[in-house]
Amino acid sequence: MTKTLRLSAVLVAGLGLAACEGMTHTQRSTATGAGIGALGGAALGSLSGNAGWGALIGAGVGAAGGYAVGRSTQ
Repeated sequence: MTKTLRLSAVLVAGLGLAACEGMTHTQRSTATGAGIGALGGAALGSLSGNAGWGALIGAGVGAAGGYAVGRSTQ
């Protein structure tokens, strides 16, 4: 991993965490679900040779699940 790529990853992670400051519980649950779903989908998609589609589908499913959990606990 190059130095520039590492720095970019750290900046994106920091901005992602800072963006959750003013969110409601449901919004945080939706965003968390989307992130976890994207990671899981990319991992599973890479096994079949298409990590991009896996991440996209995983993010959608994760966001829907996170929204449902956020609404049910509210």
